[in-house]
Amino acid sequence: MKTAAALVIAALSALSLPAAAEEIGCATTTWKLIGANHRVCIYAYDDPKIPGVTCHVSQARTGGVKGSFGLAEDPSQFSLACRQVGPITLPAKLSEDEIVFSNDTSIFFKETDVHRFYDQKRNVLIYMAISRKIIEGAPANAISTVPIQPWGGK
Repeated sequence: MKTAAALVIAALSALSLPAAAEEIGCATTTWKLIGANHRVCIYAYDDPKIPGVTCHVSQARTGGVKGSFGLAEDPSQFSLACRQVGPITLPAKLSEDEIVFSNDTSIFFKETDVHRFYDQKRNVLIYMAISRKIIEGAPANAISTVPIQPWGGK
């Protein structure tokens, strides 16, 4: 029974990880005598379906002994900035709401998800970061928009 539950959790986790983040750097916010310091870290990810768009997410990371072992719950504090970094080519079919990045912030099913929306009327991609728990949602959120512009004469 435990094995079946573990397989379901692993499968769901794999489905919610469409893009891998690249850690850019971290700044210490609180020094801890024992264990890792509390930090705010910046991660970059490229939209896996829309070349030419990169998002940066800064996120609070809990330190201490629990944080050192990955047992601490990170706070729902983050910021999101997405930019056009090259020519943007939209795929023929684009989902109305798609999770393009997901990052676990707790071993107890808490995560930060970045959703992509397309405002066709204004030709703008909208990225929305939300903190969520499987049992209970959290209201923390942030958005960033990327107007689709010509790039380098294209």
